[in-house]
Amino acid sequence: MLENKYIAVDIGASSGRLMLSELGESGKLSLQEIHRFKNRFRLKNDLACWDIGHLVQEILLGLQKAKQSGIEICTVGIDTWAVDYCLIDKNGDLISEPVAYRDDRTEGVLPKFAKEMPLEFLYQKTGVQILAFNTVFQLFVENREKLQQADKLLLIPDYLGYVFTGQMVCEKTNASTMAMLNVTTKTWDKKILKILNITEDLFASLVDSGHILGALQTDKFSDYDLPEATFITVASHDTASAVLGTPLKNKHEAYISSGTWSLLGVETHHFNVSQNAFCANYTNEWGAYGTTRFLKNIMGMWLIQEVARNQGYIHSYGKLVELASSHTPFKSFIDVNDERFLNPLNMIETIKDYCIEKTQNSPVSAGGIARVIYDNLALCYAFELAALEKLLGYQMTCLHIVGGGANNHLLNQLTANLTGIKVEAGPSEATAIGNIIMQMLAMKAFDNLPQARAAVKNSFEIRTYEPQIMNQAIFENYVKWRGNK
Repeated sequence: MLENKYIAVDIGASSGRLMLSELGESGKLSLQEIHRFKNRFRLKNDLACWDIGHLVQEILLGLQKAKQSGIEICTVGIDTWAVDYCLIDKNGDLISEPVAYRDDRTEGVLPKFAKEMPLEFLYQKTGVQILAFNTVFQLFVENREKLQQADKLLLIPDYLGYVFTGQMVCEKTNASTMAMLNVTTKTWDKKILKILNITEDLFASLVDSGHILGALQTDKFSDYDLPEATFITVASHDTASAVLGTPLKNKHEAYISSGTWSLLGVETHHFNVSQNAFCANYTNEWGAYGTTRFLKNIMGMWLIQEVARNQGYIHSYGKLVELASSHTPFKSFIDVNDERFLNPLNMIETIKDYCIEKTQNSPVSAGGIARVIYDNLALCYAFELAALEKLLGYQMTCLHIVGGGANNHLLNQLTANLTGIKVEAGPSEATAIGNIIMQMLAMKAFDNLPQARAAVKNSFEIRTYEPQIMNQAIFENYVKWRGNK
């Protein structure tokens, strides 16, 4: 077995980092950030594109820092956001920078696609929540000339793994988000591919999480002093890694992976493609070890991230929570999943205008804006948790909040109050931890996933929030508003 040094490359829509971990003799995991960098899409040829070359360079810089710190041998796993892809030509070269899911090219795509296949039928086939930016819809509007040039399509983490090792794969947890894999056959759906005018040959071989991808091609990157690294294809969709890193114990425990998006759901061992699940717009994404992530996408911390950016980052996220805490709660209702919040020019003005349009109290100050966001995220969590329980036919006893949102004490307590159940917040680095424990499982450092999750619970701080002030009347008014808006 390799020396027990594990590096998680965890990249989100706004930033990325390399996290180093070891498994100590006590059975506890350590976690140390060794490199952090910014990530953001930019306009190129009127398309919002990711600078994939920048991500490659930053990963190399992080690995070089690891080598400079004395790490000679390690394993590396990469996780990123879902649905976006790179097109590769017959020479193995990138055709163009990948388009970001927040680009408006898929605006109005759903009714057009529905003429080829009813959306309900697409859901029954794939189990994936209907969102305009899903890969299937991106490919539906993709430039045909680029598609004809393409020999392979690789999702972002698979492309990065290919750059570093020369090996092409299609990791299943991320591939499942594309809305192109059939839940019955567990492979590419031929009818969907026909609509897109592509074939299975466009995709690399499907592999499970924990696949040993290959060695870092150090000779290809001779300008960098790099460790001897073995890349492991982890659960490469960041939510899949986050759920792996969540110390779930039984089916009565739900989770929210709280970052740019808030993903609320449960871990199951079957797909739910019922009419009720379709109407509630819940998704079935494949997880490690044959599990299913049955969850709902909620807009999440993107709203507050954009508010901070619009203000030139004059307030930290912690300061925005502090400012929000001093404002009267629940003065305005907003639907955090409204499409206008997906990528507005100015989030602050968009929220204000929404409140005016819906005859709500329009916030003025930074604290007031933040209060509206946190109140309505918590209301949405409670609303979707109730919908989830109805779909499952049983109730939750605990809600795990992991990721960056686990540090937001105000939002966590609001969520406990509105859901009426215990909230366990943490670990805040669940995605990187899930990435790491998948590497450890692949390298036989743990015997099984429950053992790995027990180590997570014993290694990292988890705060408990019990329901305090019950906001049942507020929640009932919100539910009524949702029904009438």
